[in-house]
Amino acid sequence: MSFELLESEDVAWFRDDLTGARGVASRLARRIGLSEHRAGEVALAMSETASNLAKHAIGGAIVLRIVRSAQHAGIEFLAVDSGPGMADVAAAMRDGRSSAGTLGIGLGMVARLADTFDVSSAPGYGTVMLARFWPRDAMLRPLGSSGDLPQSVVGGVTRPISGAQECGDGWAARWGRSSAAPEGQAVLVMLCDGLGHGPLAEKATQAAIRAFRTGGGQSPEDVLQEIHQALSGTRGAAVAVARIEPDSGRVLFCGVGDTAAAIVTPTSKSTLPSPPGRAGHQIPTLRTTTHPLPSGSTLVMHSDGLTERWSPDAHPEVFRHSPAVIAGHLLRNAGKYHDDASVVVARGLW
Repeated sequence: MSFELLESEDVAWFRDDLTGARGVASRLARRIGLSEHRAGEVALAMSETASNLAKHAIGGAIVLRIVRSAQHAGIEFLAVDSGPGMADVAAAMRDGRSSAGTLGIGLGMVARLADTFDVSSAPGYGTVMLARFWPRDAMLRPLGSSGDLPQSVVGGVTRPISGAQECGDGWAARWGRSSAAPEGQAVLVMLCDGLGHGPLAEKATQAAIRAFRTGGGQSPEDVLQEIHQALSGTRGAAVAVARIEPDSGRVLFCGVGDTAAAIVTPTSKSTLPSPPGRAGHQIPTLRTTTHPLPSGSTLVMHSDGLTERWSPDAHPEVFRHSPAVIAGHLLRNAGKYHDDASVVVARGLW
């Protein structure tokens, strides 16, 4: 199995007007260069998902976004709701319908149209579903050496404060270099929470993302120092940076300000502390801490737009899913609507 890192650009959240998601998805697919036929498949999958949420779900919402690999761009949407959920996802997908009138309707069709599909669901608890669409041209599809699509190592989701369009939270990931690990096996992950809300908070976070992607730092404290310098002149931000070294079985971490991070197993949650401060303004002496990375564990980082009271014990099976689905699950369960929120998850490479 091969792995990749995708850049993700959130386009819009759909809550009250789910039916409008189909047209936006279709236009966006054509804009990034998908064929008319493929854009139609994206629209059909989005329409089916939106219809099911409107008819059967509780608190249903969809985030639509562009994803980019090193070669090309695709469309992704993440659907999140708080009920009624499905007792047997596999059966719902085989049947293409649900005898209980829940979200099984059309699920198999969405899965067949998508290149990457993942869903986590439980009765009375809700559903999180990911569908990702790449160009259909065989020469353009991001195939690994085995012929299978590479698995995304890092995934996340952001959501602006209720009633706003701009989000002051964000995240990014890139490969790191290390003499202790083969090229491409170390992963750097950054989470940023711009101070406050609105356009100025978004401006600070976008500056942090640019500095992270273009900087040369390899240790978390060096990366955070580069971001600190880039945020001078902005309102500043809380920032956390993690360096995952699977071959060494460890995570290196450095954070400043009110963010949260944890290494999660099905039965444990080990937090990674960040001291007070604000990148771009006043920060303490930066120090990188080292933490063990158990095989099969998950790294979670999130802003204070999520409460820290979530626990892996409640639904440990969720942490076997893709990073984006785990992120959606945490946002649904722990997210605050009165604040910008962002969560990023890394797993699968170790």
